Amino acid sequence: MPRIKISHLLKSSEPRASIHVKGWVRTKRDAKDFSFIEMNDGSCLTNLQVIVVQSLNNYMDIRKLTTGSALEVTGALVPSQGKGQRWELQAEGVTVVHLAPDSYPLQKKRHTDEYLRSIAHLRPRTNKYGAAFRIRSELSYAVHQFFRERDFRYVHTPILTGSDCEGAGEMFRVTTLASGQADIEQDFFGCEANLTVSGQLEAEMLALSLGDVYTFGPTFRAENSNTRRHAAEFWMIEPEAAFCNLNGCMDLAEAMVQYLVRFVMQNCAEDLMLFARFVDKNLISTLENIVQSEFEHITYAEAIDILAKSHQKFEYAVSFGQDLQSEHEQFITETHFKKPVIVYDYPKTIKPFYMRLNDDNETVAAMDVLVPGIGEIIGGSQREERMDVLATRMENQGLSTDAYWWYLESRKYGSVPHSGFGLGFERLLMLVTGIRNIRDVIPFPRTPKNIEF
Repeated sequence: MPRIKISHLLKSSEPRASIHVKGWVRTKRDAKDFSFIEMNDGSCLTNLQVIVVQSLNNYMDIRKLTTGSALEVTGALVPSQGKGQRWELQAEGVTVVHLAPDSYPLQKKRHTDEYLRSIAHLRPRTNKYGAAFRIRSELSYAVHQFFRERDFRYVHTPILTGSDCEGAGEMFRVTTLASGQADIEQDFFGCEANLTVSGQLEAEMLALSLGDVYTFGPTFRAENSNTRRHAAEFWMIEPEAAFCNLNGCMDLAEAMVQYLVRFVMQNCAEDLMLFARFVDKNLISTLENIVQSEFEHITYAEAIDILAKSHQKFEYAVSFGQDLQSEHEQFITETHFKKPVIVYDYPKTIKPFYMRLNDDNETVAAMDVLVPGIGEIIGGSQREERMDVLATRMENQGLSTDAYWWYLESRKYGSVPHSGFGLGFERLLMLVTGIRNIRDVIPFPRTPKNIEF
């Protein structure tokens, strides 16, 4: 008999006979002649109530069931006689796959996020994290759907790289050399290798061949930053579009954020309501604001002027030439405009070498998408397509043009205006769930001093 997911059963429009489900015991309550089992298989938030009567041959084994135990149940789906659920399963056969001990750490009570991070191998079984990771799955699907509808090609860029896309130097070294060896030529690649911080540079090469492309995969930063918004391993969505200027890049970014938020609201309603009830009471209004608003567009200079005239006391001083901090981004989106904002034309001194130099020779065609509750969720730019300008920018930032010969050569043969951005997938998940710590939207977070599980 084929297994049926509980999520499908609970959507049934009529009773069903001879069904087979598998899952785990969430709770169990015993009466005199029967037992109620709340069972879940991870496919949805709602449990399936199973009624087990005394006449079953192994009923005494079922009375011993504990929270966390694994079951297989066959029976009939019938209208529930109790309140709170439409259907219940009248068991005709129960197989105990595994009996969990009484020491199972996820008892029926609220646990702190800090405690649940210490048992990350079990926390997906809780309501909150089961919902978060189901939304993560659905949102991943929506990313691919968004780009497919716009004729972007999905490409795979290297995880191991010899290039530093951001120029910050905060990269994880990958080596086969024993500790203390210094001869780099004896290493696996014969040169220094690192985990990638971005697939952008390689995506540009593919965009200049295939037109519009995107990559969606893990990236790594060795930044010793123990904040709620940073992790050492995280996932990035990075589209790159040929023949596309900064305005086209901003339009694509706005369309993508609205599309993905709308998708979650339409397709993950049950899981989303859990976060609206228990995590962020303003979540639904925040998400509605994003999908219904036309994003505000302001220059970096205008953003600095707004902050300077706000009379707000910020922890970090506001001055032209300094990057915006989280508190600045939150003020602009949550207090001043009360909706998403795209800030563009940043000073060249605070942006990477590949961003297109504007005619003023002081700013670059860069943009950041800021959203309420999160701050920056997207960073992007029009890329510098002029070979001579690009080489000068690299030299001014102390980068070796020899090491990036292939990147420069792409500007030699058929160079065209092109642009792209990076969307941090975990920050997107923080936005749609109201969760405020990046450690709680990725199953096994990698942060400074933490690589357990």
